[in-house]
Amino acid sequence: MELIKKINWNDLQHEYGLDGKRLLPWDGLSAPFAGAYCVVKTGTTSLNHVNTPDGEEELFIGISGKANLRIGDKTFLIEKGDTAFIPAGQAHDVENPFDEDFHFFTIWWNEQTVQQFPHKKPEDNMSTQFNDTQLVYLKSNVVIEPLIDKWYAWAHLVSPATAAMNIVHRHLEVLDSFILAPHVHAEAVQNPQMRGGPFMDIPEEKLEAVKKLKEETLVSRKKMIGLAAAIRQLDKLLHEKATGASLEPLYEQVPDMLKGYVELFYDLRNRPSFRFFEHLLFKSEYYDTSSQSFCLWVTNNDSRPFCLSTPRIGDDDKLYINMPFADPAIDALSRMKRIPGKYGDIRSMMKITPEQEHLFQALFTTEVPTTYKKYENDKIRMRYLGHACILVETRDVSFLVDPLISYYGYEHEVDRYSDFDLPDEIDYVLITHNHQDHILFETLIPLRHRIKNIIVPSSTSGSLQDPNLKLMFNNVGFKNVIEIDMMETIQFEDCSITGVPFVGEHCDIGIEAKTCYHIRSGEFSVMFMADSCNMESRLYDHVHKELGDIDVMFLGMECDGAPLSWLYGPLLLEPLSRDKDLTRRLAGSNFKKGKQLVDLFNPRELYVYAMGQEPWVEFITSVKYTPESNPIIESNKMIAYCESIGIIAERLYGEKELLRDTHSIAVV
Repeated sequence: MELIKKINWNDLQHEYGLDGKRLLPWDGLSAPFAGAYCVVKTGTTSLNHVNTPDGEEELFIGISGKANLRIGDKTFLIEKGDTAFIPAGQAHDVENPFDEDFHFFTIWWNEQTVQQFPHKKPEDNMSTQFNDTQLVYLKSNVVIEPLIDKWYAWAHLVSPATAAMNIVHRHLEVLDSFILAPHVHAEAVQNPQMRGGPFMDIPEEKLEAVKKLKEETLVSRKKMIGLAAAIRQLDKLLHEKATGASLEPLYEQVPDMLKGYVELFYDLRNRPSFRFFEHLLFKSEYYDTSSQSFCLWVTNNDSRPFCLSTPRIGDDDKLYINMPFADPAIDALSRMKRIPGKYGDIRSMMKITPEQEHLFQALFTTEVPTTYKKYENDKIRMRYLGHACILVETRDVSFLVDPLISYYGYEHEVDRYSDFDLPDEIDYVLITHNHQDHILFETLIPLRHRIKNIIVPSSTSGSLQDPNLKLMFNNVGFKNVIEIDMMETIQFEDCSITGVPFVGEHCDIGIEAKTCYHIRSGEFSVMFMADSCNMESRLYDHVHKELGDIDVMFLGMECDGAPLSWLYGPLLLEPLSRDKDLTRRLAGSNFKKGKQLVDLFNPRELYVYAMGQEPWVEFITSVKYTPESNPIIESNKMIAYCESIGIIAERLYGEKELLRDTHSIAVV
């Protein structure tokens, strides 16, 4: 429960002819009255009215200034420190003919609130807070965390083939390891050098709950476990029996679970492989939405265990709701962060049981949230929201790149934007690639009702490691998904988007679903390079011939990166030696590679981003830098070099706003 509320003068609402902010009810506080802070501006008069319901009484407490208070046919001067009582049934208003605004606090009560109060126990307060017809808002710091099999939902757990491999070769292996030696996990999660490793951040005393999760997985995901085995059997079949002759006879030997879902083929060196008909897999028994759920709670910090290695087990203070990701009830719930809804309606849509209601009630408030003011400036505005997330706005269109949004409404050391700083409608979300820190369902699903279109890199390979992003988004409830090819341009009335080749950062695995973005508005252009690693500079020579110089470049410089096995290990069909694994990394550009891009595209400004440093990103990236960390050293070199040749440069952290004219001249 909050112990102090700071007033935001920009949040005052105009009601009853005055400006005010309702401060009571106060979540978690048991009180027999409601209250508000009020301001009657000089030269104005509040609405003359009688309180409802019948029998409601009220107190005014003067804070500053003075005014004439009319109660019935009597008028009183009320000043700082005065208290006035408004009897039930009496018409009243406040007139301010004086030179300064009149500030006062009001509290009101009626028979119902007074009768209820003595019977309330403190622990019962939350469960009786709202009635069914009461309009409520979802709190700004409510986490809506999507889960699959109680694990944090990310893209490789949605697409059926990658999901099967991760269930068997990530989830079950981590569960088995914890069950065998929980003390090893307890020690490892306390060691900074083990950050992001395959260790569950769960107390040893929850061992039985972990065993239960394993047994539930073996039963409920039996078909997916079989699918993973079938994929390995098919690979073995091709390795042993595909000799360069026709593959047609081998179709009879394809495991039954995969029959009709794969095509066999040779590459041009006569090496056999297979591709999935992924659309059919999504329509099959292997895409089971009963495994999908949400974990909801009110957060007061940015701390969470590393998401790829720790499931949600036994958090009694959190609300778990079994619900497919595409369910429109989640849209209705998320919409209530800005638009109030009736408590009874949303409780019904979310199918809340009586046992869950005390946790569900805690997610809501009657406090009116900050409203978003539509961007109307002629300039282009870019806002950095952390990691790789950038909001680009013109007067007419908005783009949100790789959405990853922090929560708001609690004490924090790092300034940040939140979803309250996003437009009511987001015209285009741009996804650069299929990694867990760039496709974040925790951000995307609650924003789904506000997103008009999603642009994703195209992929038709059907390969295990490269699932189709459009299919994935369609199946979790996003309908307007647009695929973009390399160097394809989508033209709008006053701007355009071009897909730019994205090389590296994927451990030399053949993946098509990755793209950088070039946005042009008027004469102004900006390039989002994401985690692209400039391994072949001649590529961008060709790109530059088409796009020319740019004004602003956002460049990812997490240049160490985890080894291949950290993310793609569950998909590997044969072991890779440790020495080779360590050479194939999820790494972006270092100084040398970044300098080549700067020298080629000649940006006026260079911003290093996508470093995973913000505290609200650590549970996804597991990154924790020191001044001696190589990505910090390399990006410092990059910034120093840019400044030495007259380019504005900065490593972004927390939040940043940039306003630029569309004729390529910096204005702030």
